[in-house]
Amino acid sequence: SRKTTTTTTSSEALASITLPGKAFSMDYDPTHHRIVVACAGRKMVFLDVKSNSNVENVLERESSLKYQTRTVQFFPDGSGIAVGSIEGRVAVEFLDDLGISIKGMKKYAFKCHRDGDVVYPVNTIAFHPQYGTFATGGCDGTVVTWDGLHKKKLTTLPKFTTSVAVLAYNHDGSELAIASSYTFEEGERDHPRDEIYVRKMLESECKPKQVSS
Repeated sequence: SRKTTTTTTSSEALASITLPGKAFSMDYDPTHHRIVVACAGRKMVFLDVKSNSNVENVLERESSLKYQTRTVQFFPDGSGIAVGSIEGRVAVEFLDDLGISIKGMKKYAFKCHRDGDVVYPVNTIAFHPQYGTFATGGCDGTVVTWDGLHKKKLTTLPKFTTSVAVLAYNHDGSELAIASSYTFEEGERDHPRDEIYVRKMLESECKPKQVSS
């Protein structure tokens, strides 16, 4: 769809806005009352939803990645976003143009979810609610945790039988729900059944790396 809507429990939309293209992913930042929508053409749209009856487009810009966006997530404090693409890359971008800045931090991107020369899409990103680190899941069937602010890989979990479609931490980050589900990146074919796992996470798999002074 090329529209985003804000609704209540009734079927009537409170507000609607036309997007620049098909929406692939979206997330909500409760700190600043904003929604980010990843659209076709690598467009990122930031919407202000402070008012229930008015959705305002406050920023439109292109993703720093070269290929189609598959997933986007706000940092827990709303200071930036993590963007995953079909080309096995994640970009960490900040929101200076919305008046939010982290001193000394600049956007960057890194490769992930690759096996030799084979590149897999990044399907999902989930931020740890306490530490601010994040996990990525890809079509290679792996889940990897990262310390985005210090540009460090934390750990790779044991591989699943098919693509990792969605990730979600529980309220305190002690558990990670993992949806293992074929995402048809290779078209129609036989594939393992869809499964959901809940994994206890170790502190060492989520806590930011100590940085040498």
